[in-house]
Amino acid sequence: MCGMPQQPPVRSTPTRPSRPDASMSLLTNVMDHSLDEGYAEAAARRKADGTGGMPKKLSAKLGLAAGLVLAALLVTVGAAQARIAAPVVAKEREELIDRIDSQTSAAEDLEDAIDELRDDVGARQREALKKHGGDQGELVGILAGALEVHGPGVKLVVDDAKEADHAGDGDARQTSGFSDTGRLRDRDMQRVVNGLWESGAEAVTINGQRLTALSAIRAAGDAILVDNKPLVPPYTVLAVGDGDRLRTKFQNSGDGQYLQALHENFGIRTSISAEDEVRLPAAPSVIVRTAQPSTEKGTS
Repeated sequence: MCGMPQQPPVRSTPTRPSRPDASMSLLTNVMDHSLDEGYAEAAARRKADGTGGMPKKLSAKLGLAAGLVLAALLVTVGAAQARIAAPVVAKEREELIDRIDSQTSAAEDLEDAIDELRDDVGARQREALKKHGGDQGELVGILAGALEVHGPGVKLVVDDAKEADHAGDGDARQTSGFSDTGRLRDRDMQRVVNGLWESGAEAVTINGQRLTALSAIRAAGDAILVDNKPLVPPYTVLAVGDGDRLRTKFQNSGDGQYLQALHENFGIRTSISAEDEVRLPAAPSVIVRTAQPSTEKGTS
């Protein structure tokens, strides 16, 4: 019985596993052929022609050696000059630092002398005012800021916002020329002081600086200056007056509402309280350069 010839079993040939980096064919090609084929061909051609590698002629070898020696000589001379100049530069730097320290110390001594002279001038002015001012001498001294005063009043503390170092984008204060919306500015302090005067304050200080009719509140960068002396926040404003009434009137005034708006919109921190007793020092000196007392009596 003849059967049909059996076909040999068909066995599938196993496929070769694909490379793990098959998806990065371009990167693989660059890594496997780091040298461009054109460069490789040119190098092989030079090698076959005998023009590649080190020079074979004696003159070429001597030229290469001379170039290497010259390069080494230049590097050595440069290093030697740098080593020689290093002590000179260090000495000049030390001398410059000594000069800076000396001049800084001299400037501090001059500032101390200026402060002493101002205190002496202020004391002499107060003595002269008491001696020659008559019955109105003390009143004039208080109003002019030449005398130390005390009495009931208010204590107003104003400080920059906690986020003072982060300026907002597109903010109204920033577009008005404020580089940092969380910082109190000189114009803000001017409004605070003017509001206290209008509310009935009889004497005002900011961080211990007595204000007079000639006082100026200005800015230098981010610092607030009172009579050219920089102040550091928080700013403590003391004012002599009827404590409760002065506080209420200031808070209800336009300047008090302005300060409250700074607190609500820009995070300026503020607090105000009535005090039974506040003490304000006299102004360092009261200098009048133009005004003269009038000796003529008016006729009615």
